[in-house]
Amino acid sequence: MRKRSLLAATTLAALIGSTALAVPSYADTDRPIPLTDAGDTVVDGAHQHIFLADRYNNRIVVTDATGKYTGTTLTGLPQVRDLELSPDGNTLYAALYGADKIVAIDTATLRQTAEYRTGAGTMPSSVSFADGKLWFGYGDQWESGLGKVDLTAETPVVTLDLAAGHDFASPPKLYADPDNPGTLLALDAGISSGPIIVYDISSGTPVIRVTEDKGGFYKDAALTPDGQNVVVAGPGTRALTEYRLSDLAQVRTYPVKDQPETVSIAPDGTVAATVLDTDDIGDTYVFTGGPGRPSVRNVSHSWMPWGAHAISWSADGAKLFVQTGSGESTKLHRIDEPRKYEATLTVNAPTTAARAKSLKVTGRLTAGLALPAGTPLKVTRTDRESPKGKSLGTKPLGSGGAFSFTDTPQSGGTVTYTVTYEGDATHTPAKGADSVAVSRAKPVLTIGNNGKVYSYGKDVRFTAHLGRTYSNRTVEIWADPFGADKPNKLVKTGKVNSHGDLSVILELRRDTKVTARYKGDSRYTSASASSTVGAKVSVSTSVSNHYRAKSAWGHTYYFFHKTKNPLITTKMPYYPGRAQKFEFEVYYQGRWYPGDPAYFRLGTGGVSKVTITGNHSEDVGWRFRVRSSYINGTSGDSVNSTTHGAWKYFTFTR
Repeated sequence: MRKRSLLAATTLAALIGSTALAVPSYADTDRPIPLTDAGDTVVDGAHQHIFLADRYNNRIVVTDATGKYTGTTLTGLPQVRDLELSPDGNTLYAALYGADKIVAIDTATLRQTAEYRTGAGTMPSSVSFADGKLWFGYGDQWESGLGKVDLTAETPVVTLDLAAGHDFASPPKLYADPDNPGTLLALDAGISSGPIIVYDISSGTPVIRVTEDKGGFYKDAALTPDGQNVVVAGPGTRALTEYRLSDLAQVRTYPVKDQPETVSIAPDGTVAATVLDTDDIGDTYVFTGGPGRPSVRNVSHSWMPWGAHAISWSADGAKLFVQTGSGESTKLHRIDEPRKYEATLTVNAPTTAARAKSLKVTGRLTAGLALPAGTPLKVTRTDRESPKGKSLGTKPLGSGGAFSFTDTPQSGGTVTYTVTYEGDATHTPAKGADSVAVSRAKPVLTIGNNGKVYSYGKDVRFTAHLGRTYSNRTVEIWADPFGADKPNKLVKTGKVNSHGDLSVILELRRDTKVTARYKGDSRYTSASASSTVGAKVSVSTSVSNHYRAKSAWGHTYYFFHKTKNPLITTKMPYYPGRAQKFEFEVYYQGRWYPGDPAYFRLGTGGVSKVTITGNHSEDVGWRFRVRSSYINGTSGDSVNSTTHGAWKYFTFTR
């Protein structure tokens, strides 16, 4: 079950050596994959595929070499458990626990090419290719055993019960490597004594070469690139353990923070593992310089699959793939620079600061392998005067990963300090930023005419005045006529003159709020100033049905025969729902006495006609007057200022 890259270790070492100087940017990627119950993972470098066994859905999910799901699944594989790639990369073997067989799949066409039935009730769960044969572990608990499919025969033959005297407590996990022919490793993972059995298979019939109880319910294992050692992940210890296959002597341990779950080894010998991570301190570990050097801890996920080979190197050994999540949330997490310690950079700037005053920025750069004092950090300041950022040079890292520097910002507003560590051959790049609100002065901005009332249609000049600013001298003037049907509108924008003034002439037909707006600059805040002015309506009143009009009693009077009804016609600008206020008064003993006023709706043309009826014989000799007005609020709307029309005087004769 050794999963090998087709790239030689020497080629990989040369590749890593050439790219390390370039220090590529650090980026990890999470890609969703339709995997419900994670099983084994195999990387096919020759055809740029990653195969992932989905036990629950009886299928193999296929991604491309980057970990992106291609939409391809190999279905009809009941309870597929273990996967094995042939040494030439042309065939993928899959153990089908629920079908009592092993199938062969062409990795170029992704089609099944053969099947090998292992016998009713055998339930094969592991498979490994060695010396031209498929070795498989099968059964359940103490009814487990070791079998083989001899692919060298003209007709492949299946043979069971090849344990050579060992009584397996569970189906063995099997591992083999072409670089160590004649050798098959079996882990009896279902018992606390944890026997490791090394078989000599050079004759075709397994013979136990060495066995020893190592004490563990093994979760996973991986052979070293030369096939001479094995690194096992087992419970009850916070370490991976490496054993020599020749005598099962312990070679070294790789310390981790929690119970190890899975392990994978790159062609250059880099060991990667995942752990249970019950304390959420990091679930993925990479040992780049052997067990004596701190591990690279790259990621921490909220959930990782259990009981699955959930970690694999890319075919070239440059990237690391980790299964995370479960059910519909399963993802394939790709670590692009797994051999580098993940650096983390934090920046802390004051919350507020005064412009043109010195401020202090602090921070910390941390990594699993501490960086030395003096490590250069690039600092950039971004503000209103330098929206694309201005370099403040480099600042040295202090002791313990801390750093600090001072700056005197000349620009106000939001000022952001970005600190960048470019990374090196053993550390990923890191970047951090923090912002400070730097004070700005408030400019003087005014606009005239506030509170004034003008006649209907009057052209009125509005002048905005802007006081001292730094760089921006542009002002906007907006006009917002009263009434929901008229939007607020930008009527002028431009730079103020040498006196700080910008003017616009508006024709007023409604009450209007005129606002001057200044957007601010790097040293002065934005500002606005408003002026609300009134606009009267035009009111014209005419009298009809009289027989003459002449000047009398100091006014023009309209004379009506007692048999005629006066017709009073009023015209003013129309607005939906608008009504005119009609007032009627009579003169008696030196004073005018009002009657009850009434409101009359305007037609769509803005006209209202009122006929004064009654027994005018009784009105002969009396003096009367009428007036039409627009009253803000009570005339049906509030878009104009109250406007009174002229009094019209009349009397009746015989």
